Amino acid sequence: MKNRIVGILIIGIALLMGFVIFSFNRVLTEIVNTSCSHGPSCPMWGTIDFETNVSIGLMIFVIVIGLYLIFFGEDEKIITKIKTVKQRAEPKKITKEDYQKIMMTLNSDEKRVFEKIAESNGTIFQSELVNKTNLTKVKITRILDKLESQGLIERRRYGMSNVVILKN
Repeated sequence: MKNRIVGILIIGIALLMGFVIFSFNRVLTEIVNTSCSHGPSCPMWGTIDFETNVSIGLMIFVIVIGLYLIFFGEDEKIITKIKTVKQRAEPKKITKEDYQKIMMTLNSDEKRVFEKIAESNGTIFQSELVNKTNLTKVKITRILDKLESQGLIERRRYGMSNVVILKN
């Protein structure tokens, strides 16, 4: 539907271009008639014809684009589902054995961050981690970089923030 509207607008613009072309052509013809004393052999007549033909060619090109959008342009299918990022992430559940093995390899700050992610069912906004752990944004980013390089978490961009998701 939107492509058809755009196509109609483009054709409208092309028709407006056509009006400007023919108005301009008429005025130029009058100017050349009064100023050129050579008659049809005057070089200005050739210039007017060239400019008019190029302008009409451009107008036809724009009309073809508009017609293409009207008849052949496929509209994007917009699917509207109201889901939060947390629902879309679909985190995996982590077993107690895996959890204990992971926790033994982490330092205290990393453990604290990993616990907060696990407590939030495996998905949390990075900004929430900053608030819940009382660590700085930079420290959280560095810890998440390390956890991500170990394959424990994944970060996905969401607006101006990131969503942190457990991978195990």
